[in-house]
Amino acid sequence: MDEYVILVDENDNPIGKEEKVKCHLPGGKLHRAFTALIYNNDGKLLLTRRSGSKMLWPDDWDGTVASHPRESETYVSSAERRMPEEIGITCEMNYVNKFEYHVPYKEIGSENEVCGTLLGTVNDFDESSLRKDEISEIKWITPNELKTELENNKDVYCPWMIIALYYLDECESNTKEKFDTLISNWTSVEMKTVYEKAIKHYIPDNRWKLVK
Repeated sequence: MDEYVILVDENDNPIGKEEKVKCHLPGGKLHRAFTALIYNNDGKLLLTRRSGSKMLWPDDWDGTVASHPRESETYVSSAERRMPEEIGITCEMNYVNKFEYHVPYKEIGSENEVCGTLLGTVNDFDESSLRKDEISEIKWITPNELKTELENNKDVYCPWMIIALYYLDECESNTKEKFDTLISNWTSVEMKTVYEKAIKHYIPDNRWKLVK
């Protein structure tokens, strides 16, 4: 059965739908997506390694879950649906913001998305619930550990995750108030400098921006 994604304009207004695969070919159409970031009580971020069977960025490290909302869903409800399906986590997701980016993957395909960022917290979960066709392994990581990784091995990380982290402090007031310390730790001047350098490596033509 074909999967469809929501086509949008640069302001995230829906303008139709298209097959998911077609939207991820080189020069694919702009569509709606989300990335969900889960942290534990120690402020570590849960990263997931994409399955080697993925068409784009196989075996690379991503945020906790990345997917696409359905037509009847908000960013929050789509993330809350997908989290238990893919990784076995059920928790409240909090809307952060959304950004647009376009990045090719070799000669195989591309991501051309308006991507909503969601944030949530858990302290533990059942790793046996991982969908192996989506995720091959997980790890919890601190800001300093990710900083070192991006300085030395940035090509094994998905671009949209780094963009989401770069913009994490430009979020709705309720979310910022609720997660102020966590957000501050992940968006220090030093961390944002590292994120920006990595993003410019992934997207040298600077096709990434916050969507208001």
